Amino acid sequence: MQIASINSGSNGNCYYVGTATEAILVDVGISCKEVEKRMKHLNLAMKNVKAIFISHEHTDHIKGLAVLAKKYSLPVYITKKTRRNWIKGISHLFNDFKADERITIGELIITPFEKKHDALDPHSFIISHKATTVGVFTDIGIVCDEVIKYFKQCNAIFLESNYEEEMLENGSYPLHLKNRIKGGEGHLSNKQALELFLQHKPKFMTHILLSHLSKENNHPELAKQLFLPHADNVLIEIASRYEASNVYHIENAPEKTFVKLKRYVQAALFE
Repeated sequence: MQIASINSGSNGNCYYVGTATEAILVDVGISCKEVEKRMKHLNLAMKNVKAIFISHEHTDHIKGLAVLAKKYSLPVYITKKTRRNWIKGISHLFNDFKADERITIGELIITPFEKKHDALDPHSFIISHKATTVGVFTDIGIVCDEVIKYFKQCNAIFLESNYEEEMLENGSYPLHLKNRIKGGEGHLSNKQALELFLQHKPKFMTHILLSHLSKENNHPELAKQLFLPHADNVLIEIASRYEASNVYHIENAPEKTFVKLKRYVQAALFE
């Protein structure tokens, strides 16, 4: 399987997961133009994208959805509660989904699951192809049983590591926003993400892309350096809020080391 973060952060989220011939996007929180530009730089073809899956209705996850879905006539998998009262003009592309019910897109199997977040009907996803599974776990308020259950199935994962606890506590955010972020329906801290990794990492996991990092309350090196001493053979990288990640090839082969595909430099930043 091939995976890439197209963008990750409060300024927009979009994740690519697929094979050499078919793929899905999870969320489209940056513009259609920027998605196209970044995928082209990564040598990822839009024609291979067969569907879009939406985790929840916050702007940083749906900003570019209407334009992209309409332009390419892509089916959009989104729950009835999530799509209520917004996103006009693409209702004919909507498909409902329910937690824990598998959806087949070509040879990809997508399984949504419920999570804790302050949205109408938030879900995260695992995407499987044959024996390989990739998870997209962002905007998670707490490590609940569902998160643990699906984390244990992943060969690779986009894992939220939103804030560093002292930076949030001592930062400039108002108290109500600090409480929202750390209150169980907001985001995972670096420490919470690491605890999930240490306690529940499957032996076959090879890649973690730390995702949805706060610009104000975290730093990429802080998050990465927290994980590295515990990484063993797991590749630890940061999904940037300014550019696309590398494209990574994921396979279910525990005896092999990870393989990183050629990097295509991404010069265009999110505007």
